[in-house]
Amino acid sequence: MGPVDVVQGQLDAYNAQDMHAFMQFYAPNAVLANLNGDILAEGADAIRARYAKVFADFPQNHARLVNRVAVGATVIDHEDVTRAPGGERFEVAAIYTFRNGLIARVDFAK
Repeated sequence: MGPVDVVQGQLDAYNAQDMHAFMQFYAPNAVLANLNGDILAEGADAIRARYAKVFADFPQNHARLVNRVAVGATVIDHEDVTRAPGGERFEVAAIYTFRNGLIARVDFAK
């Protein structure tokens, strides 16, 4: 599975709120961070806890892919995220980097 397939798989699992499938795409020591800023979660347990809260707080959460760019082992997704129909909405660029075929880091630009 190449980087684009991995990113698409985790996006599909995110939209299905399937935590087990979602976490299979992440390296055990993966990092989530704001681009050029704070670390949001480090390691599988912290990532799992972060998204368990998102899925619980926003059961209708959905990320729509606007555009994807893949360059080597880096994939950048532009997503339009809706927390609930008629609810909070925002755009994000997620920059995925890989190690051993898994997502090692995601940097978010909002």
